[in-house]
Amino acid sequence: MADYPSPALSVVVPCYNEQEVLPEFHQRLAAALEGIGVDWEVVYVNDGSRDATLTVMTSLATADPRVALVNLSRNFGKEIALTAGLDHARGHEGVVVIDADLQDPPEVIPALLAAARQGYDIAYAQRSVRHGEGFLKRTTAAAFYRVMQRLGGRVQLPPDTGDFRFMSRRSLDALLQLREQHRFMKGLFAWVGFPAIAVPYERAPRAAGETKWNYWKLWNLSLEGITSFTVGPLKIASYLGLATAFFAGIYILQLVVRTVFFGNPTPGYPSLMAVVLFLGGVQLMTLGIIGEYLGRIFNETKGRPLYIVERHMPSSAHAETAQRDAA
Repeated sequence: MADYPSPALSVVVPCYNEQEVLPEFHQRLAAALEGIGVDWEVVYVNDGSRDATLTVMTSLATADPRVALVNLSRNFGKEIALTAGLDHARGHEGVVVIDADLQDPPEVIPALLAAARQGYDIAYAQRSVRHGEGFLKRTTAAAFYRVMQRLGGRVQLPPDTGDFRFMSRRSLDALLQLREQHRFMKGLFAWVGFPAIAVPYERAPRAAGETKWNYWKLWNLSLEGITSFTVGPLKIASYLGLATAFFAGIYILQLVVRTVFFGNPTPGYPSLMAVVLFLGGVQLMTLGIIGEYLGRIFNETKGRPLYIVERHMPSSAHAETAQRDAA
């Protein structure tokens, strides 16, 4: 494989079933980056799409030498696909992470670059308005960020912020050292630290196609984020167990006192069932929390690679530029 000179900036775009929106996305991306003053590439990652996304990507790579293509051997999930794109990004100044659905407008990228040039390693796009999202989606998203703010400890997750951001090369190199299987990228972005600045923007409705994030997947992503980013649930389970034991002790004490002074009447069946079901529910919930963490330990100890690449086509525009400059 030819070792092409690296561009200054890489744009990483993970894709899954995005055939309808990719051509428009690439057109708008190229127009937005036309005047930034540095050479760039875009790294499209096909995460096992079932439609013609790979065909569209191949056509874009053929027509535009600034396009690089990473085709994964199967669907690994967005967080892993994003990691694969970052691994293959060759920008020596930094990278931009963005989704292909055009909810994050490519026209915001110059503002991210301008903010980063003020002395920041990370410029993250913060949603000031979320167009095209219902009340329930906005409410649950806000609740998730509030929970993460409380459970995150010393690492704070910026509110109303997704993956859309610019990262300098040194912050990206630090991020790529983190190779855990269960990846919550928003948390990992925050964990590496480095000076960061928020860039407000209005999130647009999806341009075409259907969202890949239904409420069940969002719920699982939330669990992934909480369990990957913090051990807070284990602490909550411990406190809940202590509180339950405390109230159970008070209940036993009052039973003893009542028996000594008033005799031992036959206990009621409803109250007995309530106590048994409550304690059983607490125990099962605690076991479930422990099981979530134990399952993640099991997956990490296997030592499997995060992903497998079926095909990699690097961008080549920068080789042509270098040859012209040398001539």
